[in-house]
Amino acid sequence: MRTLAAILLCGSALAGEPDFNGRWNIAVPGETRARAWWLEVTGAGTGDLKGRFVGAPGGQMDVIPQINVSRDGELMFVFERTFSRPADPQTKQSSRGVYRARHRDGKLYGTFEVEGRPESKLTWVGVRAPVIKEKDDGSWKAGKAVEVFNGKDLAGWRSRRSDMPISWQVKNSLLANNPKATDLVSDAKFWNFQLHTEYRVSKGSNSGIGLRGRYEVQIYEDYGKPPSGHGNGAIYSRIVPSVNASYAPEEWQTFDITLVGRQVTVVLNGKTIVDHQEIEGLTAIASDSEEDKPGPFILQGDHGPVEFRKFTVTPLVK
Repeated sequence: MRTLAAILLCGSALAGEPDFNGRWNIAVPGETRARAWWLEVTGAGTGDLKGRFVGAPGGQMDVIPQINVSRDGELMFVFERTFSRPADPQTKQSSRGVYRARHRDGKLYGTFEVEGRPESKLTWVGVRAPVIKEKDDGSWKAGKAVEVFNGKDLAGWRSRRSDMPISWQVKNSLLANNPKATDLVSDAKFWNFQLHTEYRVSKGSNSGIGLRGRYEVQIYEDYGKPPSGHGNGAIYSRIVPSVNASYAPEEWQTFDITLVGRQVTVVLNGKTIVDHQEIEGLTAIASDSEEDKPGPFILQGDHGPVEFRKFTVTPLVK
């Protein structure tokens, strides 16, 4: 027979399970690609525990296949994936990636480790995703437009990773990436805005634009294909465009993107393909977890050739 103390301890741990519920923005200090993660937990404490996750080593938003809370109050979830070794990126094998976390003082304190590889261990901290109430309701006015790309050089841009040089160039007034370039990040940060950009991609190529450094609008050469969550103009792995408005590869295309709070509208080549949709949370391009603050633009550079000839941002103000 269990003692009264043991019963009380068990009851207390089980009673704390609902603390895991909600959406969490996760900072990962040692993540090699300088990315933030996102976690959603529902049903903790009810017997119907579920989760969704955006983060390393994957990129899309995935339903968590294995998740539980132990009797001593530890959240654990597992993905079986192919993990490369940093010392030998060509060597890959299917392994279990194990994420663990405990709730303390309103935050999640966690670890990640590939089973059998202690050198892969990372620590992380999750904070509750903020409530952002602002809406694209017609009350916002255009401020002074900013040319984030000046058409001459890389002034105002930096490498996403401090340990890697900028591997983009400006030639003939076009901003272009070199093969396998690290992402490019703007020095300027914005909150609510309209973005007008003109770009082109080669056949089979893709890139992306990180809004506030957190939400990726996908750039993808998908002319003639059905719209998808990974297609051109999608909010990557979260919002599927209503139609595919892409032009053929090597043709210049335009995005007109409005972001107010979490509400986004994407116009591709003059057609509205995402209309006042709510972005639930971070996508894989996210560079920080402070979702309620202004953020930069990120241009993805390691997925194939992309060029930009215009990048104009108009802040929206009351």
